[in-house]
Amino acid sequence: MKTFSQAILTTLALILGSTDSNADWLRLLGPNGTGTAPEGSKPPLKWSNSENLAWKTDLPGAGASSPIIVGSKVFVTCYSGVDAGIEKLKRHLVCIEKASGKIMWDKSVPAVMPEDEFSGFLATEHGYASNTPASDGERIYVFFGKTGALAFDLDGNQLWQTGLGTRSNSRRWGSAASVMLTKDHVVVNALDEGSAVFGLEKATGKIAWKAPAEGLELAYSTPVLVKNGAEEDLVLAVPQEIWGMNPTNGKLRWYATHELPGNVSPGVVIGDASDIFVFGGYPRTGSAAIKLGGRNDITSSIRWTSNNSSYVPTPVFHQGHLYVINDKGMALCMEAATGKVVFEERVMESAGGGRRGGGKPFYASPVLADGKLYCVSRTNGTFVMAAAPKYEILARNVIDLDDSQFNASPAVDGNQLFIRSNKALYCIGQ
Repeated sequence: MKTFSQAILTTLALILGSTDSNADWLRLLGPNGTGTAPEGSKPPLKWSNSENLAWKTDLPGAGASSPIIVGSKVFVTCYSGVDAGIEKLKRHLVCIEKASGKIMWDKSVPAVMPEDEFSGFLATEHGYASNTPASDGERIYVFFGKTGALAFDLDGNQLWQTGLGTRSNSRRWGSAASVMLTKDHVVVNALDEGSAVFGLEKATGKIAWKAPAEGLELAYSTPVLVKNGAEEDLVLAVPQEIWGMNPTNGKLRWYATHELPGNVSPGVVIGDASDIFVFGGYPRTGSAAIKLGGRNDITSSIRWTSNNSSYVPTPVFHQGHLYVINDKGMALCMEAATGKVVFEERVMESAGGGRRGGGKPFYASPVLADGKLYCVSRTNGTFVMAAAPKYEILARNVIDLDDSQFNASPAVDGNQLFIRSNKALYCIGQ
């Protein structure tokens, strides 16, 4: 028979082990898309096939989407079937037991046709599962491009499916923007598919609001919520501009013209006070800092602009500095107040590991935990860098079991790190 004190300890253990939305990694880049793990998180510094690898789980298909963590479960999306013809394409939402790596369930969704053909950059760079899910602790929300947005409960039962358009962008690159949640809505950047940003009711999938932007495409970033005075703005970076929207109805409150051309993939970075930062553009990349405040056109509030940037990965803000891992394989530290470059180093060469594979070396965004930046490269392992204004590579970790691409940003859960490739999901840390 348990003593009273033992019973209290058991109750506390059950409470602490239950789903806690504040501690879980519920969306792309964790809490509000900042890429910063909760205080106290301490993933391993080093790992390999034989060290600090808790488990490896083969996935039913490839994908560039990131894992999310809800209580005792890990969720990730994949795609399969395309080798048999585009009409056989289907997406998967996979639920994996966090403790063991066991697949608990796998729900597949046939693709709505016509789909973009599996060729060009769509085939070589990211495929059909680039959109990271999001959760409110009760449901899992996914966006599958032309197939629409869907919701599932934690047991894998599909609750609703809402089409948001079947348009294709001029490049035929497919879909990439991830789902995010506000208090009341599932927010989906479907500018490529439906020429709009949508707010959907969580319970039903019904379109609660629609912010149209006809003709705008190649906007792949995921919105974030930013405190702006007494209000909270839904902020999204798109080619040439950045928008601040009312999260309850999608109405535009303000905008600024940043003049970064082409496609924009990195998310908006939130700094101290009311500073935000935008990165991206192609073929000319750049960055800009914006001081929030005011309505309508706030372009005059741009504090600085720079030619230093990131093409795909979202930078991390930490203690007055911006840390960038870009598509050229460069690690940059920039002063957030001025945009001044503190250091700029070639990651592959400085880590002494050489480089294998062609193309852009980084697609994943870095995540910050325990004063360290975990930077997953596509084919050359994970580089652990000190989150300090002095360049220092602390470790380079390679899983030799896997020769596929690692395009997804990692998820952090306490002392564990979850990394996915086109073949498998890995739990790092005992």
